[in-house]
This record gives sequence, C-alpha cells and structure tokens, in this order.
Amino acid sequence: MFIGIQDTLALRLHPDDDVAIALAPLAPGQPVDAGGVRIRPGAAIGAGHKVALRPVAPGQPVRRYGQVIGFATCAIAPGDHVHRHNLAVGEMALDYQFGADVRPVPYVPLEERRTFAGYRRLRGRAGTRNTIAIIATVNCAAHTVRRIAERARVELLPQFPNVTDIVALTHKHGCAMRDSGMELDMLQRTLAGFARHPNVAGALFVGLGCEVNQFDSLLAQQTARLGDTDLPLYVGIQAEGGVAAAVEAGVRAVEQLLPLANTFRREPLPVSELALALQCGGSDSFSGMTANPALGYAVDLLVAQGGTAVLSETPEVYGAEHLLTRRAVSREVGEKLVRQIRWWEAYTAREGAEIDNNPAPGNKAGGLTTIFEKSLGAVAKGGSTPLQAVYDYAEPVTASGLVFMDTPGYDPVSVTGQVAGGCTLVAFTTGRGSCFGFKPAPSLKIATTSATYYHMRDDMDVNAGRILEGATVAQVGHEIFERIIAVASGEPSLSEAQGIGEEEFNPWLIGAVM
Repeated sequence: MFIGIQDTLALRLHPDDDVAIALAPLAPGQPVDAGGVRIRPGAAIGAGHKVALRPVAPGQPVRRYGQVIGFATCAIAPGDHVHRHNLAVGEMALDYQFGADVRPVPYVPLEERRTFAGYRRLRGRAGTRNTIAIIATVNCAAHTVRRIAERARVELLPQFPNVTDIVALTHKHGCAMRDSGMELDMLQRTLAGFARHPNVAGALFVGLGCEVNQFDSLLAQQTARLGDTDLPLYVGIQAEGGVAAAVEAGVRAVEQLLPLANTFRREPLPVSELALALQCGGSDSFSGMTANPALGYAVDLLVAQGGTAVLSETPEVYGAEHLLTRRAVSREVGEKLVRQIRWWEAYTAREGAEIDNNPAPGNKAGGLTTIFEKSLGAVAKGGSTPLQAVYDYAEPVTASGLVFMDTPGYDPVSVTGQVAGGCTLVAFTTGRGSCFGFKPAPSLKIATTSATYYHMRDDMDVNAGRILEGATVAQVGHEIFERIIAVASGEPSLSEAQGIGEEEFNPWLIGAVM
C-alpha cells in the first residue's frame, strides 16, 4: 500500500532509493519528509518528478524501486531535481539468475473458478466478441475493404443481431518487400492470426491481385493456423474488374459469412479461457506506482484462475528484463527473452538510434527520465507469477499464465501482435491519457492518477489514482479484474463505446521498403 497524498508530499518507494517521487508540486525551500529523510528542494519540482534524498557523485548509479534507473551526469545534492539535466543511462551489467524467483501459482480450485459470458469456438480460446473481419492483403485494397465494411454494417448487420460488428482491418504493407523471408512471414502470420482469432466468427480477405503478399501464398504458408478446410473467403480487385465490382462481391461474401456467425450465442465459459494483452502508453512517473502494479495484481488473479496474460513491448522492459528472467520457468525461456533484448540492441544500433530514445516527450514531462526507469515501472504490469513462455511477434500463444511477446513499444504495432497471437481483450494503463482502442479486442483504459481519470472521464475505465489517496493496490487490482470479466462478457469499454479501434491495426514492418 502506498501512503496517501494527504499524508506526505513525496514518497520513497524502496529503502535503497536515492530519490523520492513528488506526489504534489514542491516549491523551492519547502520542507519535505520522505522515507525518514528531510530535504528542501532547491527548485520547483513537478508532481511525479524525482527529488534527491542524498548526494550522488558523477558517474554513480541512481536508484528508484531499489533498482538502477541511470547514472548521475554531474554531482547531485539532496533536494535537487533529478531529471534529464543530471541523469542518463549508461553501461550496466544485469544479473539474470534464471528462475531464481519462480514460485508456485496459487491456483483457485476448479469448482471455485469464475466464468464470463463468451463465445465458444471450435478452435482456440473462447471469444469475447463475435465479429466479422474484412482484412486487406495489401494497402492497395484498403479503400475497398473500408467500403465493403461500411455497406455491410448498414445493409446487412441489422439482420444478424448476434454479430457484434463488421471490422475493416487495413494497413500500409503487403508489397514493395521481399517475396519470402522474415518480413513477409511476419505479415502473413499476423493476418492469419486475425482471420482465426477467437473474437472473429468469419473472415474475408481482399487483395489487389499483383501484390507480393498473394492470398494463395498466405494460405500455403499459414496452413497450420488457417487449416485446409473452411478457409477464409477472398475477393481480388483486379479479378473482379475494379473497385466497384470488388465492393459488390465483398458485400455478397460478407452476406455468406453472417448466417453462421449469427448462430453463436454468449454462454458461461471459464475465465481460464481469457487471454489478456498488457499495455501501457502515455506513461508517467505514477504508472509504476499505481496503474501498473494494480494491473499486475489483476494479472495474478487471472493467472490463478488458469487464464493468460501477455506482456510485450521489448524496448520497454529494457533494463528491467533481469526481473523477468528471474521468474522464468526454465533457463530456455529466460534466454529467449535475453536474445530478443540483444536483437533490439543490434537493431537500434543499425538504425542509428538508441533504445533510450524510447521515453516520449509526454513521458518525460510526466517525470520519467530514462528507459531503465520506464521499464522498471512497466514490468509491474506482469504481476508476480512465473514467466511461462516467450513468443515472437504475432506467434500463436498456446501457454497459460504470464507470457511475453516480442514487440516494439509503439502501442498500435504492439497490440496488433498480441491480438494476432490470440489476446481477446486489452488492459491499457496510461498516465498522460491515451485514447487507445482496438478492434476486435476491446481495450480497457486504466488511469494512473485521479486528475487524468476525471479530466478524460469518457475515456478512462478505471481510476488507479485512488492508490495515491489511500486505496490499496489489491483493492484497485480487484476492481480491474472485475472490469475485465464484465467487458469480456459484453459490456463495452469506453473506447469501444466510442467506436475507436479500427485505425490502430498496424502490423510490424521490419525490413526495407523497396
């Protein structure tokens, strides 16, 4: 439990920390007590920002959460504001200790486990929505896909009340790339993951006809996922004679899919069949203190029910990955995560970038200084249960419990991979106020502060800022868990109620565009 904002002005999160976090704006010279230390800020310090509790010499590590968040670039005195002007990343050797912190999962007995009202699918996990997906094989088909969806929603959907939605999934890729290799394989497994997603009752692919990402190639390469019977439907624009004709053919194809989709009904299903994507975006310094730990508590509750949670955003666990490898159920699982970290180091270096470029201007304005600090807060979303598996981008998630998927930190690309892997809903923490939604998987927004929650009341589903006002992490974690079950059972999340979520579909493009 964190001390309420009414009781203290700054909070020391761990006895080893060199800094405290301002819970409210601090004025120059204002006496502040934190963790048994009294200081006077030398300058104004904003809420969420760090104030030094003891001197730190140049080049020495600075700790928050009991972990290194960076190194002093100049002498830091007690009361100093600690931020970009005096703190930066540096070389750091992490001790991975594979499996050192693995502990048994306190599984809930089968007869006591919770249920949600979901859709039973013949393959894969149960669905939380009953959607028809219209998927572009290439950007050239994007307009056609949108027109098919627009018409089908108006002309057909009202006749099929058990179908949740008709979703247009378009993207900017599919051509000007190699006709084989990692880039095409990643795109095809992403698209196949949506076609066979538990929230999708039927899928239609639409292509131009001359693109690199040929529909026949997708079927051949993704047979294990798509199967060899009951295949998705396909409309080719060139084969149909142009856009107008392809739109007509697409509407008729959707009409074929709807009767079967309409036969699905919600029924009580075990919570163990839920797969939850874990995300944070627009993070601030409070993310690692309120929303992320509370979501982590909800993840522990979900895993205890036999469910699955998928942590991702590899550049945003950088510098904190040792906390995950310590929870890996095997050395093999931990080493796969480390290999992904090393790939990102090489990838960013090759592109002339640094992983520490990751904290965005909004993150820094909210008090986050380095990627180490951001990552240490971000991994709290994963709770405390063992790390069961590590997956590549958009790879089918088959394990239960907490798992990790390699994705970029950019939210639309990351969630696209998680949902392609089978996640049926998204829990998204935000400090600055992200408006993220994602179809066909509903997205819950969890605000880190009451200020953000009330300022963006139509977008924030849960107020984790109550933790700063006296509520416990457990109390807010239970609230998140209950909201997960409610939304999985059909209650719209606030982003979903506003129709947000089609534009966020964004498959990861790694290779050269030619």
